[in-house]
Amino acid sequence: MADSSVILPSLVVLVVLTGMRARIDVYSAFVRGAKEGLITLLHMAPYLCAILSASSLLRETGVLDALCGFLAPVLSLLGLPREIAPIALLRPLSGSAALSLVASVLEACGPDSRAGRLACVVCGANETILFTGALYMGAAGVKSARYALPVSLAAYAVGLAAAGFLV
Repeated sequence: MADSSVILPSLVVLVVLTGMRARIDVYSAFVRGAKEGLITLLHMAPYLCAILSASSLLRETGVLDALCGFLAPVLSLLGLPREIAPIALLRPLSGSAALSLVASVLEACGPDSRAGRLACVVCGANETILFTGALYMGAAGVKSARYALPVSLAAYAVGLAAAGFLV
């Protein structure tokens, strides 16, 4: 079994040797790829800033707390405790914000509590739909996502409901 610190350098050497064997100018190809990556990053940056700003605004202005209070009865019908509400609302926007909320739930309720287990399931089993969608669709130049967002959010809601019933 190879030491894990050798895997990545070995892969890089293998790619370079394969490119040289195929008579490809590996360095020029690398530079072209890096240039295309930077151009893609420039296309994605506004979408990234918008999603991160929205996530921060929700938390800092108190809107997130108001939404949690409003949605508490609905979440309790799904079997989700109140501590999960902020995670359920922020996870589609920001993974890091949701993860920090998971840490606070684990600290307050304990890792073996139902709220702690649910927090981990909700954060670990769901994608940052709006964040990922904005980045990828923005990078690809998609102007109209049509059904991607509603279907993704519906699947997210089904996942939340399933977590509430199964965990």
